[in-house]
Amino acid sequence: MAQRRIPCLWMRGGTSKAACFLASDLPASTEQRDAVLLAVMGSPDLRQIDGIGGGDPLTSKVAIIQRSTRPDADVDYLFAQVNVERAVVDYGQNCGNILAAVGPFAIERGLVPLNIPITQVRVHMVNTGQIAMAEVPCLSDGVKYDGDARIDGVPGSASPIILNFLDTAGSTCGALLPTGSVVDRFDGIDVTCIDNGMPVILLRASDVGRTGYETREQLDADDELKLRLESIRLQAGPRMNLGDVAQRSVPKITLIAEPRSGGAISSRTFIPHRCHASIGVFGAVSVASACLLPGAVTQGLANVGEGREQLVSVEHPSGEFSVAIQRRDDGSLAGSGLLRTARLLFVGEVLIPAAIWPAKE
Repeated sequence: MAQRRIPCLWMRGGTSKAACFLASDLPASTEQRDAVLLAVMGSPDLRQIDGIGGGDPLTSKVAIIQRSTRPDADVDYLFAQVNVERAVVDYGQNCGNILAAVGPFAIERGLVPLNIPITQVRVHMVNTGQIAMAEVPCLSDGVKYDGDARIDGVPGSASPIILNFLDTAGSTCGALLPTGSVVDRFDGIDVTCIDNGMPVILLRASDVGRTGYETREQLDADDELKLRLESIRLQAGPRMNLGDVAQRSVPKITLIAEPRSGGAISSRTFIPHRCHASIGVFGAVSVASACLLPGAVTQGLANVGEGREQLVSVEHPSGEFSVAIQRRDDGSLAGSGLLRTARLLFVGEVLIPAAIWPAKE
């Protein structure tokens, strides 16, 4: 069977991995592009055995990148979440972990000029329209991947990539509190629905009879809990201006509890039906932001201060994720920043059956 070759960089960004493509190397048609991405990852299949996906949502991701025509951005970054079990490609969210790989990709592919010691890459996040600034350490021969920065969920150390965000509030839902309330109630459970880069529904683990300190494996095997959480998610979706979310990966649901390891809050996040091994970048920003909202379900659990800039440590199953949150004089949220790392894993071509995307005659 004939196969078609597509140039691809396989990259780790934060605690995720993605196939990274130039937009010009993929079909222009969304329908055909989705078919190509499903074939690349090997979906739908639990093991993704016929593709390069790792059988986990964290390794079944795609970044589609091109030079931007916007005056305030260097590159456009479209994120695609390829479902492992279903033939679905979701563009309804950003991914801040893979965002950490976008700057290095842009440098590797010559989309931005190299600057030493730091190349700043202004990234337009196409999924939601926001801008992020990535600061990428560089040497004279390209991206500097080795360094001393460590993040939980990734072994070893790497060069630090700083990501700064200014206007992520309501990026998907249209408002920081898309329901108009700091607390809503579904199925008798109080929740806080928030969108500061990622639509998230927070609820106290104790309100659903859990501790919030369960392992990922325990929560993945807890079918009764997952049914309850999905009922809440399906009701909250329309209230969050997301419509019917039955086939979507947003909003996420996060169980919260008091911190155990010196952080601000303990979290367990579902993405949306499997427990995250850690927590996503924008998910962490939304959870950290909720910790600073008076009256949210985090009140009484979160350990935070009163200053204009707070470093909020979100504990998760494999460690913690610290988010710097800036507040204005009136207490409203102004921006956020965080540290990630990335690594280029391979440069080459991924092959798909030519019947999926026939070559031009």
